[in-house]
Amino acid sequence: MKKTIVLLMVLFVFLSCKEEVVQKPDRLIAKEQMMDIMYDLALLDGIKYQTPTAADTIKINPKEYVLKKYKVDSLQFAKSNIYYASNYTEYKDMFDQIIKRIDDRKAVIDSLIKIEDKNKLKIDSAKQLKKPLLKTDSVINLKRRTDKLEAIQKKEGNKNILTEESQMVR
Repeated sequence: MKKTIVLLMVLFVFLSCKEEVVQKPDRLIAKEQMMDIMYDLALLDGIKYQTPTAADTIKINPKEYVLKKYKVDSLQFAKSNIYYASNYTEYKDMFDQIIKRIDDRKAVIDSLIKIEDKNKLKIDSAKQLKKPLLKTDSVINLKRRTDKLEAIQKKEGNKNILTEESQMVR
């Protein structure tokens, strides 16, 4: 008799653990669409925290915009989110896929930024080549010394006597 009661208890425990913790909502959002919504929300949250003034200038609630885009109301989203979150492994897999999408997009954007930076560098270096070369400090100092020498020579009346240094500058 004791063995039968223990066996029934074990079966009851296994069967009760199998039951879903959260019931499936009537209007459950499909898993792929739910991931798309969560991806868009993650991007908008990233933009919001990266440049907080950008969200203020638009004056649109990002969450409402995304839900409207997918034709989903907030209650349906909340219930679907709770349902998917009740199964930890599935919910984690969803987030892993979303993170992978974000990382893939980031890699593409980073490569575009590198290409843009290279193009800017080429343009900047081309502009630098068009600018006249500036004199170095030693040439400027030499010119000053030559000017001083010429001023002294003019005072003394020796206009024809120029040192080797002043002739090099000219």
